[in-house]
Amino acid sequence: MIFGFNTDVKHDQTVYHVQSEARKADLLLQTMVFVKGHCIGKYASSYAEQVGNPGFSEEHIHDLLKKQHREVLDVVKAGSIDQFFRGQTEIRDAEGESLSVTWLNSDEPVTSNKLTMRLLVSDSGVAVEGALVTSRLQYPAGVPIHSQAVSEPDGRVAIELDLEAMDGNVRDPVVFVRATHGERSVTRKYRLKAENNVLS
Repeated sequence: MIFGFNTDVKHDQTVYHVQSEARKADLLLQTMVFVKGHCIGKYASSYAEQVGNPGFSEEHIHDLLKKQHREVLDVVKAGSIDQFFRGQTEIRDAEGESLSVTWLNSDEPVTSNKLTMRLLVSDSGVAVEGALVTSRLQYPAGVPIHSQAVSEPDGRVAIELDLEAMDGNVRDPVVFVRATHGERSVTRKYRLKAENNVLS
């Protein structure tokens, strides 16, 4: 079942349509913002780590989604939606595929020249073992940095990123993560959140 919220909110003569839904197959809460029918930004958060908690239910998912929806509404009302989307993780979906990759520790800023991305590979919400996960760290005027690993029985996998080769002026680099299992694959695009210029 997919449930969600839809709200129109106005700021500086512009009407924003905020749409939130729980994507249970991917264990994601997704909020999109539209202006005149065009999506200007998308924000997704994972609740994968909470699924195994005692008593976790659809009511909890509903409450988490409602909270996220209200937070984005507040950002729109404050006139900060552009800054909000620039600072958030970007997620690109593979349409029609149930295979999914979720970045579990995406809320952790980059605080050193080494970064461990902890990921979950799932298929319709079920953990996938043995998926090949590759990453490509992309930044301006540089050769992409590649890494790879294989998912464990619980679907989890850790990808190590070496950021030392990056120039000190690079801010918020992009990493592409691709999971392949059998003949299917899915790609996600994430923007790393640097903090205090630690990449210098």
